[in-house]
Amino acid sequence: MELGFPEPVPAWPAELLDLGDMALNVRTGPSGPAERAVYVHGLAGSATNWTDLMALLAADVEGFAVDLPGAGYSPAPADGDYSIGAHARAVVRLIEHVGPPVHLFGNSLGGAVSVRLAAARPDLVRSLTLVSPALPDLLPRVGPARIAMSVTPVLAEWVIKRLTAVPPERRIQSTLELCYADLARVHPARLEEAITELRRRDGLPYAAGALLASARGIVREYFRNDLWREAGRIAAPTLVLHGGRDRLVDARMAVRAGRTFPNVRIVTLPRAGHVAQMEFPEVVAREVGRLLAEARTVVR
Repeated sequence: MELGFPEPVPAWPAELLDLGDMALNVRTGPSGPAERAVYVHGLAGSATNWTDLMALLAADVEGFAVDLPGAGYSPAPADGDYSIGAHARAVVRLIEHVGPPVHLFGNSLGGAVSVRLAAARPDLVRSLTLVSPALPDLLPRVGPARIAMSVTPVLAEWVIKRLTAVPPERRIQSTLELCYADLARVHPARLEEAITELRRRDGLPYAAGALLASARGIVREYFRNDLWREAGRIAAPTLVLHGGRDRLVDARMAVRAGRTFPNVRIVTLPRAGHVAQMEFPEVVAREVGRLLAEARTVVR
């Protein structure tokens, strides 16, 4: 055990599920609870982004954390489609496999995916939790602008070559600086896990292309208003959490979320960054507990 840190929760067991026309890697928490939850990670993330929150909620819900197509240990999709809609269809397949309805969680890109899914298939979603969801926001800021520029056709190939030339340790450090408000909250074991995983991903021929294509999917949605319109149709009890020190999704978007989602509670965590479920899992779990209790009172 590292000084000042508790022993970290090990990654949950993984299984590559054959869903017919696609395969998805899924990490599953302890069985027992009657209710199920599905967790959807953000851009450049994976199912392990939910390890700690899944542990804290394990007594309430049986958790299934998915690696989106082309991310984590999930193979690239046969059709090469990394759009928000394609990711949502993949998660639909998982929910149908584990048994709906589920409590659906999404962070960043996974938040956008979850909004699309919950609007299109309300029968599959019992409650919705969004952590810094990547919903359209054209306010000028450095982080999102950097992502948008890096996925343009002219720059994409150059970006891939430049990124793969940078040592994994430096790339992980840059990513954590962008996603966490306080790097002191990163467990040393989690840091080593992330570096090891990035080295593995560097050896996959589709990894960089999958990342860029998923980023393009977000950027395309930013120039439409579809996701906000879809959010307005979601009847399921919804919790939206924003980090007050998020460098990627502006916490001021909480105001729009409060006006748009029909049945929503907004929580802003002043000291959190972009991945509150990793940085402050206990706080997020407490807020989710309130949502789960509320969802149980809803007559479906």
